[in-house]
Amino acid sequence: MNKKPIALVTGTSSGIGLETAVQLAQAGHTVVATMRDPSRVDNLRARADEAGVTLDIRPLDVQDQPGIDRCIAAVTAAHGGLDVLVNNAGAGFLGTLESTGEADAQRVMDVNFFGVWRVTRSVLPLMRAAGSGRIVTVTSIGGLLGQPFNDAYCAAKFAVEGLMESLAPVVRRLGVHVSLVEPGAVHSEFLASVIGQREPLEPELERAYGPMLTAYEQAAAQVYAGAGQQSAAVAGCIVTAVTDPAPHFRYQTSELIRTLVARKYVDPTGDSVVALSGARLP
Repeated sequence: MNKKPIALVTGTSSGIGLETAVQLAQAGHTVVATMRDPSRVDNLRARADEAGVTLDIRPLDVQDQPGIDRCIAAVTAAHGGLDVLVNNAGAGFLGTLESTGEADAQRVMDVNFFGVWRVTRSVLPLMRAAGSGRIVTVTSIGGLLGQPFNDAYCAAKFAVEGLMESLAPVVRRLGVHVSLVEPGAVHSEFLASVIGQREPLEPELERAYGPMLTAYEQAAAQVYAGAGQQSAAVAGCIVTAVTDPAPHFRYQTSELIRTLVARKYVDPTGDSVVALSGARLP
C-alpha cells in the first residue's frame, strides 16, 4: 500500500490554515498542522474531530529559524520525509507610509516574506533529495494589486510573488512544483484583527489621511461582507493546487479575483489598477 503523502501547513490556528489542514487530511494526506501559539489549538482540534480526521499538531513560529529547523527535523524523523509544504502563516497591517514606522514595516516583512523564505529554505533540501515535492504559498490579491493603506502588507506579498515566480522554474527541474494561491476577501478574523490593531493617527496625519482611511475601512468591510469567501472555499483551492497532476503556478480563488487580476495583465500602463483601488476613497 502506498504511503500517504506528508503535508506541513503553517498558520493553522484559524481561518484558511485550519480548513486547509482538515481538507488535506480528508484528501488522504498525513498532515502536520503547525501554529505559532499552541494555546490556540482548540478550534483546530474541534474541527478535526468534527471532520473525523487526525492531525499531527506542532508548534512552529515562522520568525524563528532554529525552531523551524527543529520542527522540520522532527517531522522528518517521525514521518520519514515531507512531500508538501503549504506556506499560509501571515499577518496583516493597515497604515499609510507616513504612519508606518520602520519597526512595523520590518515586522510585517519578517512574518509575511521572510517567514515564507525561512520555511521554504528549510524544506527544499528534503524535496531536492527526494526529487519531488509541492510548495504552495498563500499570497493575496494584495500581492498582485496594491491596496490603499496596505503599503507594508502589499510590499511583503509582492515580494513573496517575486520570490516564488523566480524559484518555480528552477526547482521544477528538480521535480518540485511551486504554486501560489491568491485569495481576496475572506470571512475570517483577519480584517477585524487588522483594523483593531491600527494605532490612532497623529493630528496632522489624521487631517491628511483620516477621511480616506475611514472610507477605505468602511468600503473594505462592505466588500468582505458582500463578496468575501469562506475559508473552506479557499482551502479547497489550496487542496486543488496540492493534488493537481499538472499544477498551475497561480490559482485565484474566485471569479471576482480572476477578473481583477486580468485587469492588470491587459493594461501595461497600470493606470486602470490605480483607478480601481482609488475608487474606494473619497
